[in-house]
Formats: sequence, C-alpha cells, structure tokens
Amino acid sequence: MKRGRLLNSDLSHAIASMGHGDLMIVCDAGFPIPSDAWRIDLAIQPDLPDLRTVLSLIAEDYVAEKVAYADALPEHNPVLLEMVRALFDEADHEMIPHATILSEMAAKAKVIVRTGAFDPWGNILLYSGVDVPQWFSRPGTVAPPEYARKLKQG
Repeated sequence: MKRGRLLNSDLSHAIASMGHGDLMIVCDAGFPIPSDAWRIDLAIQPDLPDLRTVLSLIAEDYVAEKVAYADALPEHNPVLLEMVRALFDEADHEMIPHATILSEMAAKAKVIVRTGAFDPWGNILLYSGVDVPQWFSRPGTVAPPEYARKLKQG
C-alpha cells in the first residue's frame, strides 16, 4: 500500500505526471470544466471534500512553483486566500481575472481536480515546479537567480 495520506490513485497519478510548468487547477464544485480536459472529480456533496482538505494533501506531494487565483479573493474570500498562501508559502503568487481562469486557463490545464467546495472564487491554479534543493545539489551546478533565492530561503 502507498505511504502518505493521499490515497486517490487518479490524483496520485496526476501529480506524478506533472512536468515543470504544467498547470493543475483545483476547483470548486461549480467550475465549468472543458469537456476535453483531464478531469479528476472528487466531489461527493457540498463541501465534501472541501478545498482545504484537497489542497493540503496536494501540497504534501506536489512542488508548486507558482500559485494563481482570482483577483476577487482579497475582497470576497480572504479566508480562502489566507489558507492558500499558508499552504503554498514557498511558491510565487499571482492574481488574475476570474474570467481568465474560467476560459483561457481552464483550456491550458493539464489536469483539473473538482472538489465539492462551495467556496466563492475557489479555483486555485498550481504550476508545477522543481524541488530546488534536490535539483541544484550536485557539485558544480549553479542555480540561476530565481532558484538561488529559494535555496537561501530553505
């Protein structure tokens, strides 16, 4: 049996399949998922599972280089924004228009994970990164400035 808390085989497979820069969207129950998207539907009933549970489990197994979310979060769902920033504190963060998430970004996602969340603007974009300390640990390897900064933080 697999070690760790994430037991869903489809979600484990998706995380293992992500390459540097690939986009995973973890969305609320109402997100309009394109019909041709790789969809992992975890929703059972309202708020089951919720975003906190799903994002927490993903954060344990997934290296997010950048996290993006709707520019409406600071005003309309600051609790969710605070939770996302805490879970992915080492990632770069970006706010984008909600309409862009629903259209352009949904079409670009490698995988979309639907939760049962009833969270306004609860659509979180996770861009796959690399484990900087492991990636740049070989003698003679020089990390570019954007990664050197992360090596100093760790």
